[in-house]
Amino acid sequence: MGGKKSNHLRQALRKFGGVRSWQLLLILIPLTFVTATLLRLDHLKMSDLRHAVLDADAANDDTAIQESLIKLQDFVFSHVVINVAESNGTQSIVFGTGPFYLENQYLRAANAAIEAAEANLANDQNLNGNIYAAVSAICKPLAIENGWAWNSPGYLDCWTSELDKYPTSDELSSNLLVADLPSTELFRINYASPLWAPSWAGLAILACLIIIAIVIVRLFIWCVLKVSLLFVGKS
Repeated sequence: MGGKKSNHLRQALRKFGGVRSWQLLLILIPLTFVTATLLRLDHLKMSDLRHAVLDADAANDDTAIQESLIKLQDFVFSHVVINVAESNGTQSIVFGTGPFYLENQYLRAANAAIEAAEANLANDQNLNGNIYAAVSAICKPLAIENGWAWNSPGYLDCWTSELDKYPTSDELSSNLLVADLPSTELFRINYASPLWAPSWAGLAILACLIIIAIVIVRLFIWCVLKVSLLFVGKS
């Protein structure tokens, strides 16, 4: 009984050994170089699309920025893009574009916010001026009629009583320029690519993984059969 089992195991080993794993390894070596080349080409394409976005930003062309971002996003989302990104002085390998900023677009948005704040401040000051002019139009004739000087109690009382009819000065004016600056995160771009995509590079990666898996499985099966043959032979 043990002899039959031993013969079956030997036949399985011979059949299994008929498939040359070293041939698969020979195929794997050039396929690895092809995969690396395809990944490099995808990285270069991503870099070109990213530079197009930055060039549009430098040209202050918001329409071109949006169009370039769509092209960059579509490419990154459909390809395996391996990149080296730097953060706080440390470089790391990432899948995607890595973070970059639309600096000129941010500066334009920030300057627009500052200009809007300056306009609001000017409007506040004009409002105060209109109020003071209205009070002066009432009190000045009275001062002339009664011979009041600018520091006369009657003149001061007139100004006080008229100003009390309006909001307090703290509510009317502000010497601080407060601008609602946009967050820099709104102008931070970082598109992440998938770990695998049905592109040429993705298919090459899949082929490499399949060959590696076959070699590992064959090695495992060969070891199991070899050990089983030793135990059957002893029995």
